[in-house]
Amino acid sequence: MADTLFLLDGMALIYRAHFAFIRSPIFTTGGVNTSAIYGFTNTLLDVLENRNPTHLAIAFDTPEPTDRHKIYPEYKAQRESMPEDIRFAIPHIKKIVEAFNIPVLEYPGYEADDVIGTIATNAAKDGTEVYMVTPDKDYAQLVQDSVYMYKPGRQGSPPEIMGVNEIKEKWAIETPTQVIDILGLMGDASDNIPGVPGVGEKTAQKLIAKFGSMEELYNNTDQLKGKQKEKVEDNRELALLSKKLVTINREVPVTETMKDFAVQAPNKKALEPIFVEFEMNALGKRVISDDFKAGRGHKSDQPEQLELLAQPDLKTSSSEKHNYELVDNAEKRKKLIQTLAKQKAFCFDTETTSLDVRTAELIAIAFSFQAQSGYLVTFPDDRRQAIAVLEEFQALFADETILKIGHNLKYDLSVLRWHAMQVTGPMFDTMIAHFLTEPEQRHTMDYMAEAYLGYSPIPITRLIGEKGKEQKSMRDVPIAELKEYAVEDADITFQLYEKMEPLLKEKGQAQVFYDVEMPLVPVLVEMEHEGIALDTNTLADFSVELEKMIEGYRHRIFELAGEEFNTNSPKQLGEILFDKMKLVEKPKKTKTGQYSTNEQVLTALAPEHEIVRLILDYRQASKLKSTYVDALPDSVFGETTRVHTTFSQTGAITGRLASNNPNLQNIPIRTDLGKEIRRAFIARGPGFTLLAADYSQIELRVMASMSGDKAMISDFEAGHDIHAATAARVYGVDLDHVESEMRRKAKMVNFGIIYGISAFGLSQRLGIPRKEAGEIIDNYFLQYPQVKAFMDQTIMDCQEKGYVETLTGRRRYLRDINSQNNTVKSAAERNAINSPIQGTAADMIKIAMSNVQKALHSYKTRMILQVHDELVFDMDNSEESEVTPIIEQCMIDALELKVPVIVDIGTGANWLDAH
Repeated sequence: MADTLFLLDGMALIYRAHFAFIRSPIFTTGGVNTSAIYGFTNTLLDVLENRNPTHLAIAFDTPEPTDRHKIYPEYKAQRESMPEDIRFAIPHIKKIVEAFNIPVLEYPGYEADDVIGTIATNAAKDGTEVYMVTPDKDYAQLVQDSVYMYKPGRQGSPPEIMGVNEIKEKWAIETPTQVIDILGLMGDASDNIPGVPGVGEKTAQKLIAKFGSMEELYNNTDQLKGKQKEKVEDNRELALLSKKLVTINREVPVTETMKDFAVQAPNKKALEPIFVEFEMNALGKRVISDDFKAGRGHKSDQPEQLELLAQPDLKTSSSEKHNYELVDNAEKRKKLIQTLAKQKAFCFDTETTSLDVRTAELIAIAFSFQAQSGYLVTFPDDRRQAIAVLEEFQALFADETILKIGHNLKYDLSVLRWHAMQVTGPMFDTMIAHFLTEPEQRHTMDYMAEAYLGYSPIPITRLIGEKGKEQKSMRDVPIAELKEYAVEDADITFQLYEKMEPLLKEKGQAQVFYDVEMPLVPVLVEMEHEGIALDTNTLADFSVELEKMIEGYRHRIFELAGEEFNTNSPKQLGEILFDKMKLVEKPKKTKTGQYSTNEQVLTALAPEHEIVRLILDYRQASKLKSTYVDALPDSVFGETTRVHTTFSQTGAITGRLASNNPNLQNIPIRTDLGKEIRRAFIARGPGFTLLAADYSQIELRVMASMSGDKAMISDFEAGHDIHAATAARVYGVDLDHVESEMRRKAKMVNFGIIYGISAFGLSQRLGIPRKEAGEIIDNYFLQYPQVKAFMDQTIMDCQEKGYVETLTGRRRYLRDINSQNNTVKSAAERNAINSPIQGTAADMIKIAMSNVQKALHSYKTRMILQVHDELVFDMDNSEESEVTPIIEQCMIDALELKVPVIVDIGTGANWLDAH
């Protein structure tokens, strides 16, 4: 077998890893961003484990200027400063690389691609198969027989490996070296390589396909015409300079040989503390395991295998003294109940046969009220007998004086609710407490136990096996093992409560926790248990209608395209629209090189092209059918014939509730077709009607209140249509002279401002010139000056404190608010503006839900859904006159704002009619 050499472009992969997690960065408990470290290491492990290279090396850029800087000082001059998190990560990544016994290649005056280009070219001459691991397109020029580009996959997708044929096909050229000519003509904004102004990738490809090289192009410019001829001829020197800049140097004086690149076993003792420091346990276990492959699958010469990669002093159940008692008869249960009834607080944790609370059978409940001790109450296999035993605990769980503690408490409450037991009184959920104090961390009990207690819990896989394989039921676990595992969970959770309770006060989150989040937990339990009725016949009829529409769209699309193709293939669609029909001169491309046909691109083209409008309609109808219309009937629970979604209080960092299994919060409401899905959600039966109560423009009202802007407050107080009022102010016309187009633009600005929209973003959304969009925003701030002042002050406060707050005190930490990288900083600033507004609106409806639930306690009307700013009720018709004003007032009074709060209420036999 031939040798295989993998050469990794260190900086390119580090940047790629960092920005791959930019929306959900990975932080340690100490707040260190490890996205780049984790992502880079994961890529390295994938190469080692799945590609079995015989040789490997990693090249890095150096700060010293290269020949490119000497011939063109502006080279890379406009690049933003390196994000601080990347700057921090680099030395640690190099430590990891060195601990893997992989050579780090750095040559002052040369870039990584020069080093890799030199080694790859020389190695190929000796028959070595070379893979250049990088997302950088410039490497395409180096591809030859035995030399490949290897672009790591994203989110579990396979890597993209490109040889000579793939490069030729992608760039439409005869040989990969012609990539140099194409890159030279088109330039590269990221590296500040000028190219020929006005010549994009497509034009450059056509020119090189025709003339073969840049030099031949300039020898034959008489064959060009019009503006293209003028552009090319006027920029000859710039083009030839650009070609030099993009040409990878293959003559770096590299001193290492193939012998130096031979893959060796990693130094596990050096790696372990690094993985511990950055809390990368999953990656660490892969390396520390004896099964780790390091080149051709040979095992490490270090035989030690760690069951858990953890801190050296991490405690476990085997190292800590504890007293866990089994409670398996009526006499022991009575004694335990008497003991628990004397406590101010106790923790409990259910053990079940399933994570689905609707079908889960109760096996046991663990209790703890002091560290290193606890009890396991077991239940009979028969459900009725189990419920009978559970009833013995009714008074305890209903005691209003005892604090009930749990981790992901809603699950345990739901299990009991489906076993006919309601838990009342004060509650404390350690998962929610951690979500509020450390919103960007993981909130699992295992993670928190390690972070706060220095304790490593028993993994559930030890009891029932690995997921995806033949797992045992918890009912099959020997009782002694179950006791140790289950009571340990309750014990740990109680200890976490003792840590989190003072931390909530320290982090200023006690009010949000006790006044907003914890009262909501039992409310959500009841809503999930109630569920909502679904008319599957309505969905079946709608599915048939959608199928006819989809076929009609496809037929007309094929007519306009002049041929049939796979309408679900972005690649084929792009070729039809841009190669065959040539809808635009310079179509956008994705990073993989194919034409971009996403919604934003197509929406911009839709007004001018029927085929694009039809494609958008086709996509909408297809998504509605597959994602909702055909899938929702499977969500109906047979025993209740209702849909029971699951709400999450820790699903969105802004504080909004999330919904899943099924997700009822993303059912489309902006299109008439999407709204039709709501028609299938119906009242529970005769004598009932659905009632929908919706906050009117709540985020704008929160903005007006938090900013104190007099003009905006005045508009709301006057009861004006806020978008029309904004248009009147921005365009300087009377309210009754506002045209629909003016209102449309004003509406986009109103909602865009909340999300920190820029002139560019507004121009994209409205399809207007950037200058006009900028003028609209400027006029907006002139009319609402305190909104601008509020935004500026919010950013300044965040820069000083590191976080922003809602009216209730919910914090969002934005560690990048002072970043030197403008892209990263701008994103943080947008979040700083939006989070207090969206978070306050989220807190407001949560408070309203808790108040409504209390107020409707004695009524038959039930709250069954929450979707963003809307609450849905199964209303007893005889109670309409009483419950309607109660619901409205509870929602209005949830939080005091400086503007009137309006609640729109409607009723109907189905959700669509009610809304």
